[in-house]
Amino acid sequence: MTQPDMLRLLRDPNLIPPEKQNLLSDLAAQAASLGFSCYLVGGFVRDLLLRRPVKDLDFVVEGDAIKLGRMLVKKFGGKLTPHKKFHTAVWRLPSTFNLHPSFLDLITARKETYAYPGALPTVTPSTIENDLRRRDFTINALAVRLDGDRFGELLDPLNGQGDLEEGIVRVLHPRSFIDDPTRILRALRYEGRYSFDLDSLTSDLINSEALAILSQLSGERLRHELDLIFEEDQFARILLRAGKFGLLKSIHPKMPEFNQDYAGFLEMDNRLDVSADRRVMGYMLWFMNLSEEDVFSISSRLGFTNELTLSVWAAAQLKRSLPHLAGSKPSVWTYALEKLPLLSIYAVYLVSRENALLDYISMWRHVKPHTTGNDLLKRKLTPGPRFGDILSRLRAAWLDGEVQSLAQEKKLLERLLEERGAT
Repeated sequence: MTQPDMLRLLRDPNLIPPEKQNLLSDLAAQAASLGFSCYLVGGFVRDLLLRRPVKDLDFVVEGDAIKLGRMLVKKFGGKLTPHKKFHTAVWRLPSTFNLHPSFLDLITARKETYAYPGALPTVTPSTIENDLRRRDFTINALAVRLDGDRFGELLDPLNGQGDLEEGIVRVLHPRSFIDDPTRILRALRYEGRYSFDLDSLTSDLINSEALAILSQLSGERLRHELDLIFEEDQFARILLRAGKFGLLKSIHPKMPEFNQDYAGFLEMDNRLDVSADRRVMGYMLWFMNLSEEDVFSISSRLGFTNELTLSVWAAAQLKRSLPHLAGSKPSVWTYALEKLPLLSIYAVYLVSRENALLDYISMWRHVKPHTTGNDLLKRKLTPGPRFGDILSRLRAAWLDGEVQSLAQEKKLLERLLEERGAT
């Protein structure tokens, strides 16, 4: 792509909003004042060449990114979080910029070495070309220069533009998946997102050696990659491919393939007032058919939070309990469900289409008796378990249609008090 063609893309408001274009100009000017060459790299350039609106701005300088970040904070405000080990910094943008995302990664051009397969890299400052050659795939080994007369110049040392045009995901070297096996999941993510194909060598490199190293990675690193997959529109197809390559069993031997029939359930109906969390819903749909033992084992392997583990466990337990609850009164359903996360109940509803679950979400959980604890105190009733018993019985009567008015509730209350020897 010629420099004039790239300039047109960089100035296209449909791809880069004007406020981000202004930010890039400011960044380039500050970098130039320090004598640093500066570039946008990776996903920004990839999506720009595909004529897709850009999101993240990965900003690389041939110089000291932390020094540049401090200058930006001094001039514009915001907050800088430096990471000296990696020669990078995160600039939290001033609120007056009103940009999303509200932060910017500032990266020193670098090269990386790996002490052992799967290790985090050792980083040393280097040139932009070495920085591009350390990356994962050719379609990410692209950069656009932002400073001076070379503004808009495309750097493409590994023919990433050609692979974009051909729709190919290609690693940069044969040890790519050995150095960092999370790249395998990333490759499948790009393949699914763009409807690309892995080139034959890249597919062959997803082998037993790479999978063995993948199996040794921390749960946190693996869960992060799986979380990102659930953000993709084609997440189900990506997970299906991961299963066919043996990735899932390498992560945990009991990890199932994702049921493709559940793929459409990640888009939730907000009219039901259920707090939507795409990733939590994804894991519940994925693991709800597992045994309790397997749910806890996989949750531990992936380092789930207690809250996420509870949500997945609750969905699995509820799905198994449906045959025992079928045909029960609304009160029975309500007392069985009310301590479970609402999103877990909704996930099981989507899979089972059990109308009682939908009734609970939309109606039954909101039903309460008019009588309160204070009312019972006024009746000279001694606080204790009896309070809960009476209020639960009144609530059940409303749920099951036994009472349908305040007068009927009062009548039932009188009877309950008499039965318990209260006056």
